[in-house]
Amino acid sequence: MGGSGSTHQGAGQRAHIGSFASGGGRGITTAAVDPVTGALTVLGVVDGMGDTSCLAPSADRQVLYAAGGTDQGLVAAYRITADGLAPLGRPVAVDGLAPVHLSVVGDRLLIADYASGSVRGLRIAGDGRPQGPAAVLRHRGRGPDPERQAGPHAHHVTADPSGRWVLSVDLGTDSVRVCGPDPADGFLRVRAETPLRAGSGPRELAFHPCGDVAYVIHELEPQLTVCRWDADSGRLYPTGEVSLGSADAAADASAAADASAVAETREYPSVALVSEDGRFVRAAIRGSNLIVTLSLADGPEKPRITGVANCGGQWPRHLAAGPAGRLYVSNEWSGDVTWFDADPGSGRLHPAGRLDVPPAACVVFA
Repeated sequence: MGGSGSTHQGAGQRAHIGSFASGGGRGITTAAVDPVTGALTVLGVVDGMGDTSCLAPSADRQVLYAAGGTDQGLVAAYRITADGLAPLGRPVAVDGLAPVHLSVVGDRLLIADYASGSVRGLRIAGDGRPQGPAAVLRHRGRGPDPERQAGPHAHHVTADPSGRWVLSVDLGTDSVRVCGPDPADGFLRVRAETPLRAGSGPRELAFHPCGDVAYVIHELEPQLTVCRWDADSGRLYPTGEVSLGSADAAADASAAADASAVAETREYPSVALVSEDGRFVRAAIRGSNLIVTLSLADGPEKPRITGVANCGGQWPRHLAAGPAGRLYVSNEWSGDVTWFDADPGSGRLHPAGRLDVPPAACVVFA
């Protein structure tokens, strides 16, 4: 189990946990990761930008970037040192509202702003500092849900495995935009847009290690869409769907009691995560507080549900792959990070520990 404290315990694997200051959070919590058990022990906390909704390390794992802000969109950078996180200057305003995802792509930070319905980019200086003003790619459109889809809501932005394209998932327009560099300024320009089921509210996208299959998880419908990805043309093609809300979908009888809750509770899927070995996809389901495991034994384009486990808290917002194949879950409402050992054969999850971090938004390792 994890503990708390401020004593430095030497170099090694670190977990960095974002939280919502507006809900009583403390900013970014840094924790040591036990190499044997995966347990988290708090080393320190940094604050200064309000809500910290998303984190991303630099490619060399020397700098940690954070996006959030309570009143306006902010991005901050921290040098990762043996003694913790050292701020690299002051947070930079991005003039976007409600940042929900952050990616490092080349020499830019890309931020998906939910409320502003846009993707914004900041250049990264040689010392790792983000530099404004932000370049802006505005999404346009709407969906059939008058409350959740009255306008665009960019929710996820990431580079494809080839590094040639950037994909932006929009919950408000039920689509994924494929972007390439604009010759005029080097930022992003939409090259193609893939429509998904109307009213489904796509939230996040994850690539399979093979590079030509992607999975889109939807927030307004409990489903996962399987897509074929063509990096040569920059095109995304939906090929199938898997319902995450079927009570009889879980294959193992031991999960049946938890799985039945999926059909009885309003579902809000939050994130999909592909295991590093490419054998499983995991999905977090808020509402019923479940983690669904889908096996890819039949092929990357044929996921099937093989297990369901309780997330160990309430309102699982984020999943992260930790050392030794462990799964770490950020539970927002219960204010904790829980972690699970995964059976290497079946993918079955076994609860292994918990650390209080109110209210947890995300966890990354660097």
